[in-house]
Amino acid sequence: MAYRRADRVNALLQRELATLISEELRDPRISFPTVTSVETASDLQTARVFVSVLGDDDAVTSTMRALNEARPYIRHEVGERTDLRFVPEIEFISDRSAARAARISQLLREANGDR
Repeated sequence: MAYRRADRVNALLQRELATLISEELRDPRISFPTVTSVETASDLQTARVFVSVLGDDDAVTSTMRALNEARPYIRHEVGERTDLRFVPEIEFISDRSAARAARISQLLREANGDR
């Protein structure tokens, strides 16, 4: 399978967004975010950025709200730091897969403990 341009853009965006969000955004509403993956559309016009947040539902909600409000700044900074001709529109999506995995693991431990 050929290495598509979208895959390279995904990796570049994930690396730059992870650095920018975790180290440079100074918003008190943002609590321990991790960029888990980036999915760019085939036309490279939009990018879905999956973010996992450490904390309860309130922390997730406030972090996602702060990230969405900072989208213009984040997009501008990505454009400054990369050689992309066009920086895709960014959509932040909460990634709850780690929380689901922890819940499943807990349920399995409880089920095995009942035997």
